[in-house]
Amino acid sequence: MMASDKRKQSLYFPEEYLDEIRAESIRQDRSMSWIVQKAWEIARDKVKQFPSANDFLPGDDDEEEA
Repeated sequence: MMASDKRKQSLYFPEEYLDEIRAESIRQDRSMSWIVQKAWEIARDKVKQFPSANDFLPGDDDEEEA
């Protein structure tokens, strides 16, 4: 079994997200951290499909073509 890397990291979420995460953590009797970690594990492949900020180069606007 792999040892857990427990580095501290601050993440900032809108209050409504925190309320939903908190409610789900209570419903599942899990920590908010556990809920966010599992959500990331489920969503990571989908997130990797998003274009990166570097995919949009300056000057590639449709306005220049008009």
